[in-house]
Amino acid sequence: MPAEPGQPKAAAPDLTEHHIVVAGRRIACLDSGGPGPVLLALHGHFGRGRIFAPLARALAGRYRVIAHDQRSHGRSDRAEDFSPEAYADDAAALLEVLGIPSAAVLGHSMGGAVAFTLAARAPERVRALLVADMTVLNQEPEAHPVLDCSRWPRRAPSRQALGAAIEAQGVPDAGYFLQSAVPFEDGWGLLFDTGDMMASQRAFAGDLSGYWRASDQPALLLRAEDSFMLSARVAQRMVAERPHTELVTFPGCGHWLYEDDPDGFARAVGGFLDRTPG
Repeated sequence: MPAEPGQPKAAAPDLTEHHIVVAGRRIACLDSGGPGPVLLALHGHFGRGRIFAPLARALAGRYRVIAHDQRSHGRSDRAEDFSPEAYADDAAALLEVLGIPSAAVLGHSMGGAVAFTLAARAPERVRALLVADMTVLNQEPEAHPVLDCSRWPRRAPSRQALGAAIEAQGVPDAGYFLQSAVPFEDGWGLLFDTGDMMASQRAFAGDLSGYWRASDQPALLLRAEDSFMLSARVAQRMVAERPHTELVTFPGCGHWLYEDDPDGFARAVGGFLDRTPG
């Protein structure tokens, strides 16, 4: 799949993006290929699998990174069920279709909640768990679980104008969201439906501790020091409540820590996978 017009190419030549039919729906999937152990990477709300292209390049030759656009995100088909369980079932079904019995599973933000939900619901599919900057208390005052995107523009005359219109709604930097910006016949717009994103965010709001505590695979919790999602207090609690869990904090990084410190993020992920029995 070629890069979207007007955007830098996100995937290196050794990465491929293709569509796979899973449970009757088309899923867009980035796959680094190769014979190495599999790392399934799950993006957060508003994101796309291609955010993990730099990680896939960093781990090339050691691990095969698979990162799909989750339901109603990116180039994947829309769905009506936005529960953590539905997202987790998608991930399990994708591994089944690809003939992968088990994988290490990494999730960022909402993807982290999907990852530990999957680890609890289908432990045979998850050999190791990596959660990047996601809290188990996705509720006020610990976190602000819903970003109101209901008034974001449907179309704009250019990618730049679309970003400016999003920022006019109180978003400090629209860069992350513009990874889902593409040209349509009537202007630039986002691949996701804002109503879907509102419903999905609400579905993940609340106390998610039950699924976090319900698995015991080796786990790595990656926290951004300047996170607005995961406080140091809750991160320590998460480590204490779940066996075989390590914590690493990324100094000076915000919620999108894989962008703020891509080299450190790759080292932490790769190092943990290297020492985790497979």
